[in-house]
This record gives sequence, C-alpha cells and structure tokens, in this order.
Amino acid sequence: MKSMNSGPAQLLNRCVIVVTILLLSFFQSLPSFAKSSLRTYSATLENSVWQLADNNKLQCELQHTIPNYGTAIFSSVANKLANLNFELDLRRLPADYSLAQIESVPPQWRPGQGATHITDLQWRKQFNGDVDQDSAWVMLTELEKGYFPTLYYADWHNKSDRVAVALAATNFRGVYYDFLTCMDNLLPYSFDDISYTVLNFEKNSATLDKASKKKLAQIEEYLKHDTNIERIKVKAYSSSWGGRYTNLKVSQKRANEVKDLFVQFGIDKTKIDVEGFGEKRHIASNETILGRAENRRVVIQMEKP
Repeated sequence: MKSMNSGPAQLLNRCVIVVTILLLSFFQSLPSFAKSSLRTYSATLENSVWQLADNNKLQCELQHTIPNYGTAIFSSVANKLANLNFELDLRRLPADYSLAQIESVPPQWRPGQGATHITDLQWRKQFNGDVDQDSAWVMLTELEKGYFPTLYYADWHNKSDRVAVALAATNFRGVYYDFLTCMDNLLPYSFDDISYTVLNFEKNSATLDKASKKKLAQIEEYLKHDTNIERIKVKAYSSSWGGRYTNLKVSQKRANEVKDLFVQFGIDKTKIDVEGFGEKRHIASNETILGRAENRRVVIQMEKP
C-alpha cells in the first residue's frame, strides 16, 4: 500500500530537480568574463615611474611604463590649437578588433567607492590603442585625484581570460605639472604651418615687408628646435615693372638673400636650393600696385624625412 505522503514527496523532488536544472542553465549562460580569471598589469608602489620624455617647444610627452605590458603615453605637439593625445604602446599588439572599457578605479585606501566609466577604447588589429582628446584629459585629471584609469577587455587569444591594465597614480603629480608647463610653452604653430611660406618684398629691393619679416621670425624660431630639415627650396619671382633682365637679377638676389638667412639660422647651405625666375609665373595682375606687390615674392618649401 502506497504512503499517503508519496505524492507530495515526489512533487517536492521534481521541484528540486527543476530548480537545479534552471540554476545550472543560468550559470552556463553567464557571459564568459563573469566566470573567467583576471590577469592584471600595473606598476607597484616601488616601480611606478612617470617621466617627461620630451620637453621642448615642439613636443611634450608624458610616459608611464606598465611592467610586462607596455607604455602609456600622453603627448601634445606644437600647433595653432591646443591638443592632447593618448596612446598605449603595447609589447604585444592586438590580434583582433574588439573593445576595452576604461574605468576610473579608486585606490584601496578609499573603500566603498565604486569605479566610474571613462570611455571605450577600440582595439584595432596590429595597432596601438588610443582614445580621443576629451577622454585623455579625463584620464589625466583622474590620475591627479589619485585614481587609477584601468582598461578591461577579453584576451585576444584566450577568450576565457579577462585582462586589466592600470595606470598607477603613484609618483604622478609632480611630473604631470611639469608636463602642463611644457604644453604652455609649445610653439603656436607646427611644421605644416611654415613648410610652405610665401615672403613678399618692398619695391625694387631685397627688403622683406613687415608681414614677411614676422613669418621669417617664426621659421627661425622653429628651426632652433627641429634639426630634421632635409631640404629647403627657395624660389624667387618679380613683378614686370622694369626691364626683364633687371627683374631676373633682382629675383636671383632675393633668393640668395633668403638662402643666406637660412644659413644664419643654422641650416647647412648644401641643403638649400635657390632659383630666380624674374617675371615668370605671375600670380596676380601687374596692372595694379597690389598685384605687383604679390608678384614680388619668394616661395619657401621645406621638407623633412
């Protein structure tokens, strides 16, 4: 004879089995990162080093080595506009296209505070990682506050592993303030701004007009800091006011005057090519004073490797 309690007992057992199956299904369906191990790369208190790698009027570069992983680089270059770049120079380049999340993680001595999201970094196969300018500034300000900007992503080869890469705030502030000072002293123009320059002259002379003297002063200042100029081409032209032969000689004189200035700036004369074209290749009408002033010009083209 069956026990009267067998029905409820069987029902309870079935419920337990169903719940167990559901729980197993739930854990199996969790994202891989929830079950994976986490590999962390970060400098310690003893080996956290921030350094100003470049400190001149053309470029400022703030570097932080992440042991066994790579180097975090914040940089800014001479330009008309303020600029900031962040690049993660990796020892092992990405093997796939994926996303990394960048979180600002509080230090251990601030318990109870959670991480905040800064941005997403797009990994590109075989390229270093980088972020936009606004996110780079946020990362710097978080470091200044003592927080650790940290990247989280799935390993490119072992998808069951998660990777955490932290920029340590230890020993950061002093070098960071030097970096800001360097940025303040950058030239307000770049090589692209001066690599093609047109100088104009006073009538019947090799004397530059006021605006051209200012342009030449900018070039002189730039060349004090950049020694990688490979070639300079100086091409001089005249208006058609006066005799053709005279204008040719005037243009040649202007070209050589500019060459002499570049030699004074420290450029090897063998790197400078000069040519005078006289009345050839007008860019404006010779019938007006303004037009003739435009035609009295020297075009400077500078090249780098």
